[in-house]
Amino acid sequence: MRVLVCPDSFKGSLSSVEAASAIRQGLQEAGIEEVVEKPLAEGGEGTIEAFEKNRGGERISYRVTGPWGEEVEASILVWENTAIVEMAQAAGFVLLPLHRRNPRFTTTYGVGELLGKALALGVKRIILAVGGSATTDGGMGALQALGVRFFDTQGKELFGVGDNLMRVASIDFSGMVVKPKEVEFVIACDVENPLYGEHGAACVYAPQKGALPEDVVLLDRGLQHYAGVLRRFTGISVDALPGSGAGGGIVAGMFAFWGGEIVSGAELLLGIFEVEREVQEAAWVISGEGKIDRQTTFGKLPWKVREICARYEKPLVLIGGLVEEEISPLFGE
Repeated sequence: MRVLVCPDSFKGSLSSVEAASAIRQGLQEAGIEEVVEKPLAEGGEGTIEAFEKNRGGERISYRVTGPWGEEVEASILVWENTAIVEMAQAAGFVLLPLHRRNPRFTTTYGVGELLGKALALGVKRIILAVGGSATTDGGMGALQALGVRFFDTQGKELFGVGDNLMRVASIDFSGMVVKPKEVEFVIACDVENPLYGEHGAACVYAPQKGALPEDVVLLDRGLQHYAGVLRRFTGISVDALPGSGAGGGIVAGMFAFWGGEIVSGAELLLGIFEVEREVQEAAWVISGEGKIDRQTTFGKLPWKVREICARYEKPLVLIGGLVEEEISPLFGE
């Protein structure tokens, strides 16, 4: 019997690669020998690890700026003329100790450094995997690393952190690293939240990153102001752009200057990892994530795996660190 094991990460405890390995070991100890591991990712922390496990590629490590301005080690994965940049490697929530978790003062500068290095590799496609960030700077930091300069009303240059969003009065992008037209830029995320407002980057996600209620108000106002400045200087409106609030608004900033295609990280990676083909060849499928609840049904990876399994009438077992009792009817159980 062939069993496909394709979990997402169990946040705070196991990466998807570690979870898949543990499930495989358990199955083999129970006498099931043919087990296929397909650890999954949506674009957040662990995306490069899962990508490398599934498709191979070459990791290239760099020293870049971390979310608090410190130096961190981060990798780019190069696969078939594509460079995968994982935002969480340079601006990830897990890189910070508890006392430094406040998105008013964190930056995506290191993400911009990685994007610049990816471009210098001469690849034909760059995938920015968005998620798991400690930031709400609208991509100011990343753009600054790429040569964009932000100024306040007095002409003083601003550093790219969330606290400075409200202070941006003008932008100089004459020295920006320009992405060649022949290089495809893909922004992979699984959040459709707008940049600001009730469902925006600050109101929904900043509290999870350590923001106090008063910080959330400041960041939300800052993002709205920032969107107006972006529109004035680039002619690009990111206000209602689906997904512009992902990664603390980095999608908005990068889209305004580099353009590109915003796609579902889950669907992109499910396709690249050839999960549908593996489901067809399996007798059983096992997936899961840290918490299985109603949010799981809103397009998260286990739900997308469920949809594929239903298409081919394959039995699916879901494993969760925490499973809400009332979720069973939603899965048809």
